[in-house]
Amino acid sequence: MHKFQLFAISVLAAGLLAGAAQAATYQLAGGVTLTGEAVSPNEKGVLIRQEDGSYSERVAWDKFSEDDLKKLLAASPRIGPFVESLLEPTIEEKVAANRAAIVIKNDFERLPRPEPKSLVTGLFSTGIGLLALFLIYAGNLYAGYEVSIFRAREPGLVCGVSALLPIIGPIIFLCMPTQVEDKSEIVQEPVREKEAYHVGPEPVAEPDPEVLAQEAAAVATALPPTQTFARGQFTFNRRFFETKFPGFFTMVRREADRDLVLLFKTMRGEYAVQSITRIEANELHLQVQHGAASEEVMVPFLEIQEIQLKHKDA
Repeated sequence: MHKFQLFAISVLAAGLLAGAAQAATYQLAGGVTLTGEAVSPNEKGVLIRQEDGSYSERVAWDKFSEDDLKKLLAASPRIGPFVESLLEPTIEEKVAANRAAIVIKNDFERLPRPEPKSLVTGLFSTGIGLLALFLIYAGNLYAGYEVSIFRAREPGLVCGVSALLPIIGPIIFLCMPTQVEDKSEIVQEPVREKEAYHVGPEPVAEPDPEVLAQEAAAVATALPPTQTFARGQFTFNRRFFETKFPGFFTMVRREADRDLVLLFKTMRGEYAVQSITRIEANELHLQVQHGAASEEVMVPFLEIQEIQLKHKDA
């Protein structure tokens, strides 16, 4: 009985020593430390059986450092298939891989080389060669037809010779002179007299300058003189327009003012004014003519540079 107790105590001690030998401390990513034995490995990770007998959650392989992975591999070789891809090769392994013998294979099968043939035999023995010959022959006939037109020859004759003598036939007719009709059959048309043509409108006779000057002088003397009101000489305000141009404020112009127009020169441009539709303290609204239509334009007093009162024909 005493011997049996000694044997049980020795077995228990050996088991405890073996468990202590397999337990290790692992420093995981994120600062977490686990101490215990790695059990139940698979492709997702491993469980750590801690010293108190509890199990941790399954730890993924990429959470371990390279040194810890080597510890796990040394403790249990069956972990190798899961962690070998995560371990960096050692210097000895790299040197051995670089020194691996390069095997050059020369025993692969090669396609047999075709038998050498002449150009003519090659053309007549393959489908592509026959197609090339047909295209060349058709081009030879078309060339004969074009040469017959260029040299004024009978197309049937030239194409027939080209069919019997490919390539040579078109060259022969191309070297021949152009066939010309008998000159006696050519009828010459009588020479026509040159006719003068005039393109465009009929020219208008220039008027006498003296007559134009007399007509312009007569019109100028018949029209009233143009009145000019420039900024600096006059103050443009509401009272100025109401006293100087009262006839332009009415809807129906008087007989004396019917042919008169106002020409406003402003910073924005010039306006030919038919009437003044509205006037305010600092601006006025003008009825101006643009082609066949008219519109109302607002002009501030400060932008007016000059005003002319003149006849519409002046």
